[in-house]
Amino acid sequence: MENENFEQRTDMTRLSQAIEQIKAAIHHVVVGQHDTIELLIAGILADGHLLIEGVPGVAKTLTAKLIAQSIDAKFSRIQFTPDLMPSDVLGTSIFNPKTIEFEFKRGPIFGNIILIDEINRAPAKTQSALFEVMEERQVTADGQTYKMEEPFIVIATQNPVEHEGTYRLPEAQLDRFLFKVEVKYPSFEDEIAIITQQHQHKTAEQITEIHAVLSADDIIAARKQVREFYVEPKLIEFVAKIIHETRNSKSLFLGGSPRASLAIINSAKALAAMKGRDFVTPEDIIWVAPAVLRHRIMLTPDKEMEGVTPDEVVAQIIQKIEIPR
Repeated sequence: MENENFEQRTDMTRLSQAIEQIKAAIHHVVVGQHDTIELLIAGILADGHLLIEGVPGVAKTLTAKLIAQSIDAKFSRIQFTPDLMPSDVLGTSIFNPKTIEFEFKRGPIFGNIILIDEINRAPAKTQSALFEVMEERQVTADGQTYKMEEPFIVIATQNPVEHEGTYRLPEAQLDRFLFKVEVKYPSFEDEIAIITQQHQHKTAEQITEIHAVLSADDIIAARKQVREFYVEPKLIEFVAKIIHETRNSKSLFLGGSPRASLAIINSAKALAAMKGRDFVTPEDIIWVAPAVLRHRIMLTPDKEMEGVTPDEVVAQIIQKIEIPR
């Protein structure tokens, strides 16, 4: 009976091998950043949008571009600036003198993988243009609705909000990102490796050597497989307890929404797939929880003054809850 159950399981070998290939290729160019790359790939498999935050010069944009390069899909890049208008992102209607009609000219948001560089440098009006397209995967213009092609992934980079010329993103928009990935400064050893690599002029050659490993159809098929993974009821309860605790924590002014619960489950399934499994473990949930929650919860003013981070609060919450076995 056990063998029958094992045979019915989804074979994730091909997918996990392709992902290992992508990670190995990116690590030839990007030194370190293992967690960042792991989270970006998991986010794509979980059908989520991704926000990468870090100071200038830590390879946020390069990493996002390399991930896009390893997937054979339509790639667009939009540089957000303070004078960017919604029509520069979504598109605009242009009068065609031949047909004597207005025609909608699609903007750069129409693609499969959209890299939005420095998303928090554009004002609220332009930010609001992303609300519909990120959530409903469609653009409405002049009463017409234009559906986005699958897969549709927004990978956005931003500088920390205390930096010059940045705007804080609205909570409703932040909630549309599956993960907020924090890119830290490299370690001392990694810094030496980066300098050496650049000094030997290897980086440019290595970037051109990265080829597409997965197609857009492969991503769609993999997502379908991942969605069907089994999650034990006790693990669903474990996730619900984590989110419930964020709403009752004295350290937090704002807790996680039901969207956060679903995000943890979906991204834990994606992480399991990357590891060649078709089932979720408590470790998967614990690993993805900080990236899912750090932009969705809000610290109380006194905790912020003390220098407490959202990740520390999430870790304390998980420590209090019994991990299911």
